Formats: sequence, structure tokens, C-alpha cells
Amino acid sequence: MSNHHAVECWLTDMDGVLVHEERAIPGASEFLQALQETGRRFLVLTNNSIYTPRDLRARLLASGIDVPEEAIWTSALATAQFLADQRAGGSAYVVGEAGLTTALYNVGYTMTEREPDYVVLGETRTYSFTAITRAIRLIEGGARFIATNPDVTGPSTEGPLPATGSIAALITAATGVKPYYVGKPNPLMMRSALNRIDAHSESTVMIGDRLDTDVRSGLEAGLRSILVLTGSTKPDQVDRYPFVPTRICDSIADVVPLVHELAPHPDDDVTGYGSHDDAV
Repeated sequence: MSNHHAVECWLTDMDGVLVHEERAIPGASEFLQALQETGRRFLVLTNNSIYTPRDLRARLLASGIDVPEEAIWTSALATAQFLADQRAGGSAYVVGEAGLTTALYNVGYTMTEREPDYVVLGETRTYSFTAITRAIRLIEGGARFIATNPDVTGPSTEGPLPATGSIAALITAATGVKPYYVGKPNPLMMRSALNRIDAHSESTVMIGDRLDTDVRSGLEAGLRSILVLTGSTKPDQVDRYPFVPTRICDSIADVVPLVHELAPHPDDDVTGYGSHDDAV
């Protein structure tokens, strides 16, 4: 494999790629070990905005996967960064959990129910009708509507749970206002992740289990992509999409040898600017 295929950085989705229902997917630990052995920069991405990176690190550790806190990038963090860039030191009314409120506090945002700049909707385990009603009235009153991610359901051991996209649809039905979604498949989430680890799209690969979010946002951000079949997208669904991943693997275990195989040599032009080829 020629030099310009070298992969300097890796982005990977979490649910369906590294873990499934709180249990590590075989090969996940070995994949992270391979990244550390080869000195690759990486981020674990999640559209879920409930947990802080510290919480997620603890949850992953409980399932036997060791990911540093600073290597976790959530839609809550991406949303907070987006809002800080758009309107520094602004205010928000938040419907969500600690992952989202903490991220917004950390970028200098104020939480308020009185004339906020934004209504920010994220995931929560217990959506409050009172909070949703307040969000609707604030949006009617002129607050801008932001949502962390468009996922309409999330997984749980009992079956699917309504997620941010479903509640956003309810608020949109009541107000006629659609939110701006920051998380996948918005390539903004990918770009903010690339910036966080100082990565170039030409030398970075995105691993995901969903064609409609992970692969699509990777494609739109100019990344090569690997689809693993341990999560949402099943093999017979792949042909239904108008775009394809660069490569399809059965699971993260099949990606482990690629980390070593595609690691750049010291004399490589790792930015990939020298030439461009889509073969992973």
C-alpha cells in the first residue's frame, strides 16, 4: 500500500462500534491499544449529550475499555463550542442533562429562563412536559432553537427510547421553527473533532455503524470511512444508500490490523496533500 494512504488520525463512533448495551464489542480494547502503540491521535465520538466525558470514561472503563477523558468528543461539547463561536458569553435555556449543561457552563454560557439567546435541546432520560412547554414559549418569544443531534431514538436494553430528534419534532410542530442540529450527520461535528486533535481530513478515517450519520458526515467532511456491521446498519441495507463507505468491516476487530498497516512512516507526507486516493 503506497504512502499517500497513510492514516495519521482516527475518529470512531462509540455505540455499535466499541460498545453495545454497556458491553465492549470484541476487538474494541485491541483497537484502542493499537492506536496508542502507533502513537495515533484519535477521538471517540458520540451524538449522546447526556454524559460528560468524565462520566463516559467511567462507563467505558466499566465495560473494559480504557479511553482517556480528553479523547471523548460528544454532541454536547460540539454544541457548546459552536455556540461559543457564534455568540460568546451568551445565555441558554437547556432541556437536557449534565453533559450538556456542564459543556455550556465550561464555555462561559449562562443558564436562564428569561429571554435566553438560545433554547438548547439535548437528550434526557426524563423529558419534562413543563420544560418542553417553556422551551416552546421561549422559541415563540424569539429564542433561537438549537438541538444537539437529530437521532429520533436511542438504544436501551428494553428497546428504543425517544431521543432528541423526536422531542425536537414536537417543539417544531408547536412553533413552526426547526432547530439547527450540531451533531452527526452535520459535518460541523466532524470538523470540530478534527480541529480538536489538529487532524487533516485527508489523513483521517471515520469508523461508524450508521451510514446515515457516521459515514455521511465523514463523507461530507472529506474523510475516508469504515462501516462496521455490529450496530445499526445491516449488510442488506448498504445498497439502499446513494453513497458508500470506503470500506466495510464485520467489526472493530477487523480494523485493528489496519491501524498498523496504514500508520505513516516517518518520511511520509502525512497530510495527504501530495496526492489523493480514496482506498483505505
